[in-house]
Amino acid sequence: MSDLTLNVELREVVGKGASRRLRRLENLVPAIIYGGKSGGNARKPANITLKANELKKALENEAYYSSIITLNIGEKTEQVVLKDMQRHPARDHVMHVDFLRVSKSTILKSHLPVHFINEDICPAIKVGGAKANHQMTSIDVICAAGDLPLFIEIDLAEAVVGTIIHLSDIKFPKGVQSLALSHGPDHDTAVVSLFTPKGIAEEEGEGEAAAAE
Repeated sequence: MSDLTLNVELREVVGKGASRRLRRLENLVPAIIYGGKSGGNARKPANITLKANELKKALENEAYYSSIITLNIGEKTEQVVLKDMQRHPARDHVMHVDFLRVSKSTILKSHLPVHFINEDICPAIKVGGAKANHQMTSIDVICAAGDLPLFIEIDLAEAVVGTIIHLSDIKFPKGVQSLALSHGPDHDTAVVSLFTPKGIAEEEGEGEAAAAE
């Protein structure tokens, strides 16, 4: 179901003191798996640990933040998504991770990165001197876990100066919708706009005026 995997181990000792020892002495990150049902009943949470170096390497891939992950727990596996992650306020390392059990049909609210493509060949930018103002670099979506994309793509190849792309202008993948737009058209936020910097626009205006004299 998922090409993204993490190796984890169950832990029996819990509590703040135990978590500190795991991080400091064993280079492990405490985590929890929760959610899901079995036979119509809610499944119990499972306390686990991950190797800090393996987790750090995995998180260099943005897909781990917004995709289904397979957790290998001995001979068993769990399908999960990353729901929350606590980082040290001063140091660049993870303190704790929350994973949510999912199936293909689980409806998720997920935070997806936005990939702006063809910005380097956009005529408005390459020739017209326009700049792209990225008002949003990620978008909250609703979809079934089986439909969850890695990212949302916005193509700027045909964009002209003055273009403003809103959430409603994006062609979302099948089965995926904007969380903001689900609350109504008043939440149709601008995602990216192309504008000419003030100095360049003034110079062009002066040039046009001089030519007209």
